[in-house]
Amino acid sequence: MTYQAFYRVYRPQSFREMSGQTHVKRTLQNALLANKTTHAYLFSGPRGTGKTSTAKIFAKALNCEKAPTNEPCNECPTCRSITEGSHPDVIEFDAASNSRVEEIRDIIEKVRFAPVNARYKVYIIDEVHMLSTSAFNALLKTLEEPPAHAVFILATTEPHKLPATIISRCQRFDFKRLSSNDIVERMKLVLEDIQLPYEEQALKVIAQAANGGMRDALSLLDQIVSFSGEKLTLENALLVSGSVSQDVFYDLVSALKEKDIAHVLSLLEDLIAEGKDPLRLSEDLITFFRDLLLLQTSGNLEELLELITPEEKFAELSREFSSDTLYKCIDILSKTQQDMRFSHHTKVYLETALLKMTQISNSGAKGAVQADSALLDKVAQLEKLVLQLKTQIESGAAVSQANMPAKEEIRPRTKIVNGYKAPEGRIKEVLKHATKQDIIQVKNAWFPALNQLQKSQSALFAEAEPVAASSSAFVIKFKYDIHCQMVAENRDLTTAFSQALFQQTGNMYEILCIPERQWTVLRENFIRESGLNLKKANNAENKVQENVSEAPYIDDMKDMESEDPIVKEAEKMFGKDFVEVVED
Repeated sequence: MTYQAFYRVYRPQSFREMSGQTHVKRTLQNALLANKTTHAYLFSGPRGTGKTSTAKIFAKALNCEKAPTNEPCNECPTCRSITEGSHPDVIEFDAASNSRVEEIRDIIEKVRFAPVNARYKVYIIDEVHMLSTSAFNALLKTLEEPPAHAVFILATTEPHKLPATIISRCQRFDFKRLSSNDIVERMKLVLEDIQLPYEEQALKVIAQAANGGMRDALSLLDQIVSFSGEKLTLENALLVSGSVSQDVFYDLVSALKEKDIAHVLSLLEDLIAEGKDPLRLSEDLITFFRDLLLLQTSGNLEELLELITPEEKFAELSREFSSDTLYKCIDILSKTQQDMRFSHHTKVYLETALLKMTQISNSGAKGAVQADSALLDKVAQLEKLVLQLKTQIESGAAVSQANMPAKEEIRPRTKIVNGYKAPEGRIKEVLKHATKQDIIQVKNAWFPALNQLQKSQSALFAEAEPVAASSSAFVIKFKYDIHCQMVAENRDLTTAFSQALFQQTGNMYEILCIPERQWTVLRENFIRESGLNLKKANNAENKVQENVSEAPYIDDMKDMESEDPIVKEAEKMFGKDFVEVVED
């Protein structure tokens, strides 16, 4: 007989032999025992997770001569013929090579005929997502109301490609990726059956490379067995699978801990020269850091380790890192892995990720523990000092004034309304350099700039007006405090308004917002302080008059009324004698 691959020879023939997928097995077995099987099933999940094998086992259990049963006997003629693929009532249909509507119509025509020598006629349609739209439409009605003797089992790796009308007519089972332990246990049975010695760490390497698929794992095992000869070793598994040994990762992570960038890049260069895939290396590094986290968390999680063997040197290495550092390394590698999938320069991305990891501060390791103990000592000393002071106060002893810190001068603070405080220092700088020409320029551009904003944005400026301006910034006074806070805290709005003003004036202004109540206090203080400074700086009366005339301009004076563009427009329309400006 010709040689058959492991994944064909060791395909499970009963629910008991299946690895993982407990939720699928239990549901189907309970339905078989209760005789509550339905007419259509949808098995979806990654490749090599047992969808087609489960479909065949379910078909055997349905038609077994010992039914109703939760396990096929695999001894009766019906079970044996289904296993061999020769039973006329169990039809396995490959939709990938028979996707046309004509093939589906052939099934529809034959499905109404009674089974030849079984209770149910079972149609297993593999890779069902490959069917054409017209084929799905032809299958739809039959799938919804098939004859009582017909059962459809649809298998697919891409359920999102199926029409919702098909999915809604099926009982859906989602197959999950198999765990490394399930794959390792299955490979042990295969190697014990062929009587081949093995190293358990080699099986872990194969399970890691299979990425949750049993068929991939058995195919890779078949390849490594052919390469190994008398014993399956870790070295052979690493060589054939293209994986990296845990010792190499130990050296690499140790160099990262020591921030030895040259050694890190040298190790990576050697691995790339050996033909290792950078994307695969990033995946294995994530697994390595994950295993270090498990070792750091608890010593009882050794069975969950995928890449690391529970040796003392790895446990010691896990204690050299803080958990936060390991989390950050995993996060960096995960983000880098996403970028690498869409780039041809995968090596550069991996080198960049390793450089980022060398710059992570390893807080929380042994050195940080010592720092924490020193901090606790200081806290204890402070608590002792507080206790002594409390005892003195309770006993009535006066605390020495010499040891008390000097009392700071209490300055009056501007009232903060709704949590917003105007930038008084910056506003005062604008007032020092404010000019009449600047405020006129801003006011002329005010309404055209507002018209460029959205209505919801310009509405915030309805009760606002510019009151002072310099060549680089201007101050807006708001009647309502909440409007002031909303504008000041909205960076996108202030930026858009500045750009609109730039189009009108040619100047890129900084916008400073202040509520009306705060503006009144700040303006009075500024005028008073400016007047005092002028008197102190100049003793001669004529010099004082010159400086006063050059004082900064604030747009609250009466002589500005005639310069206001709104006032000027009103005077043109009605005449100066009929226009009176009233301040609110």
